[in-house]
Amino acid sequence: MNAQRLTARQESVLRAIRDAIADTGDAPTICEIGRRVGLSSTGSVAYQLGCLEKLGLISRNGRHWRSCRLTR
Repeated sequence: MNAQRLTARQESVLRAIRDAIADTGDAPTICEIGRRVGLSSTGSVAYQLGCLEKLGLISRNGRHWRSCRLTR
């Protein structure tokens, strides 16, 4: 799936993940992503992460989003 089909929110979440990995070398927590994109609900962040995972743009090892990695 290409980036043109992403919503603005998904693009900002993906950008937040990219920036955090570039800054620290590690994927951000759900709370860190929320702060970066202006979402206070961890459920909303998790939903967006799930959508990005279904699109194949990120993957994770195990259950924790902190282990997510960019696939593209």
